[in-house]
Amino acid sequence: MSSFSSEDTLYKIITHYPETIPVFVSNGFPQMNDKEKREKFARTISLESALMLKQLDLKIFSGLLEEAITQKNGSVDATLNEAETKDDEEALNVVGLLPCPVRLPLLEQFNAFNEEYKKSHSIHINHELKAASMGLDWVQENLEGVTEADKLPDLFLSAGFDMFFDEQKIGKFKKAGVFEDTTGLPEFNSLFDGLDLKDPRGHYGMISVVPAVFLINLQVLGDRPVPRSWEDVLAPEFEKRVSLPVGDFDLFNGILLNIHKVYGDEGVRKLGRSLLESMHPSQMVKSNKSKNEKPIVTIMPYFFTKMVKEGGGMEAVWPEDGAIISPIFMLSKKQKIEKLQPVIDFFASREVGEVLAHNGLFPTVHPEVDNRIPASNTFMWLGWDYIYSNDIASLITHCETIFNETVELAKTKEAV
Repeated sequence: MSSFSSEDTLYKIITHYPETIPVFVSNGFPQMNDKEKREKFARTISLESALMLKQLDLKIFSGLLEEAITQKNGSVDATLNEAETKDDEEALNVVGLLPCPVRLPLLEQFNAFNEEYKKSHSIHINHELKAASMGLDWVQENLEGVTEADKLPDLFLSAGFDMFFDEQKIGKFKKAGVFEDTTGLPEFNSLFDGLDLKDPRGHYGMISVVPAVFLINLQVLGDRPVPRSWEDVLAPEFEKRVSLPVGDFDLFNGILLNIHKVYGDEGVRKLGRSLLESMHPSQMVKSNKSKNEKPIVTIMPYFFTKMVKEGGGMEAVWPEDGAIISPIFMLSKKQKIEKLQPVIDFFASREVGEVLAHNGLFPTVHPEVDNRIPASNTFMWLGWDYIYSNDIASLITHCETIFNETVELAKTKEAV
């Protein structure tokens, strides 16, 4: 049952559920972050009318609001209920960040699996499967100060490159051979043919990817050709006309790394010069409504193109040289594999793959799932040879430094 209706005023929603305020703010309602402005604006407009103004999809936006409400309330509903934590040597500890659009259906499936697992194995699973929107801070809290493998979760699930390859974080345990990939898929989905996504050293299990695509504002494109590739986006005519998901550290680091691999330091500088503003992906779908100078290109996760209404002057473009992908990894402790294997099999299953691919537009590696993406849509993947021949954490820092310095230099020149 929904916690609110589309006819409710924004004021009624935030009064009953103040935890929804950040959702409104990050999706193009900045006045909701100011108490005085909120009082005036929120009382006079319904949810349906507000979303019509921003050309945002009611069903998808309502799902984001519901997610915020259920996380805050700690609902006892079976789809959200975290397992009771038991301090038991036999218990398994599963921790991870799940992509927001698929967290609820995945939790529903996981809790059903968990009940069966306890019956058949008499082993308790302590689990914390939070929304990816909680970001790196929550992850660091779970890993801060951990120096022994025994203190790590038995299975860890999340997207991105940052912590997985940082030898001050999880990377040091990977190097010590703590993890083993036993997902056991005979082959990966044919959509990824030729990419070699499987870790040749057998440490990281990959279950899905987050593709980055372009959203083009046709109304401000002018006589410029529609950018069809990453090289196009880096061209001078798009300087200060691009919105980037800087706040989405998983995807943004993947973009930085791939641009650096292909175009070097100068490519990262060009990306910095292209920046008009940084947005959370959920804000990008309404960027054509901005009163300020509008971005021509927004770079965003493929999922968020679902929020764009048809006929609104925005066109989604899959890059011809490939959508840059941020992998969703699963790390499993080698010493617990026997007990963990059913859990690993669950997350690597066709059923979970279908939720990721169909509910979230996060293409899965499972070979039996139809990702519903044309085979002509290719991907840009960093590659394991590149990953293992570079210090990825240091490279991310290097790219971030170049990018930020370029952005600051552009601001200084503009101010002069």
